[in-house]
Amino acid sequence: MRNLVIFLRRYFNFFLFLLLEVICIVMVFRNNNFQRTAYLNSANTVSGKLYDRYNNVQYYFHLKATNDSLVSENARLHNMLRTSFDSMLTGNIVKTDTIRQLSGDTMHQVTGMELRRYLYREGKVINNSVNRAVNYITIRRGRLQGIRPNMGVIGPSGVVGTVRSVSDNYAVILSLLAKSSGTGPNAFGVNSRLLRGREIGTTYWDGADPGYAILRDIPRSVRLQKGDTVVTSGFSAFFPENIPVGYVDTFALADKSSTAYTIRVKLATNFYNLQYVYVIDNLLKDEQQRLEDSTYSLTK
Repeated sequence: MRNLVIFLRRYFNFFLFLLLEVICIVMVFRNNNFQRTAYLNSANTVSGKLYDRYNNVQYYFHLKATNDSLVSENARLHNMLRTSFDSMLTGNIVKTDTIRQLSGDTMHQVTGMELRRYLYREGKVINNSVNRAVNYITIRRGRLQGIRPNMGVIGPSGVVGTVRSVSDNYAVILSLLAKSSGTGPNAFGVNSRLLRGREIGTTYWDGADPGYAILRDIPRSVRLQKGDTVVTSGFSAFFPENIPVGYVDTFALADKSSTAYTIRVKLATNFYNLQYVYVIDNLLKDEQQRLEDSTYSLTK
């Protein structure tokens, strides 16, 4: 206490000066409109910058929650797309009615004369390889979340791969970056077509560059242009139609007798920076497969 009194006595004049200075400043701002306006404008500018800096810091620490929310919202919007439904419209006008049938992990939804075919589920990528001959991706979603083998997988920009194996809470995806000769367990070719001309071919990775793939079976009669969009054809049970695969980079004929182009495609998906994916559940796949198998067996 004694030291405090000595300190105040020693610096009494200084503290008195500060007090009088503050009183003078307050009186000036209160009694003069110009000074008061200038002060308020300056204070608002400074406080605005401070709040902006604070908001940026706060936003940075909430990026994960924001990304998770956006991914869930994208999955919901994918499920609302018309391409997720099989239309069976007739000439009759039908009043819209919604019927849902839940059976295990499978959901069938009929809206009016439309039958849901595809259901999208988002998944977080926790492991990914791009520099191997056959590359795999691991996501944090598994059997308990409705993921099963042989489901198609896409990313925010385009095709990613297919589900190879699952556990209760994880799934391993065979990436589009899987070099193969076209047969065997690691064979992966995407049924594709040109968006502009609708000619159909197959896209596969040749193992050279993780950013590019090869599109084959496009006839030489097609007029190709660099930048033409390559999308899924919809003929595969894995993917709906019109999912981006990539963009035509270069094209050439192997020789003068070739009937089809060999096309180098720049992939739509950046596999180096893959954070989230969407797993596609084809709800009508088993029904289609059973019908086709029964029909093929009759012709043998």
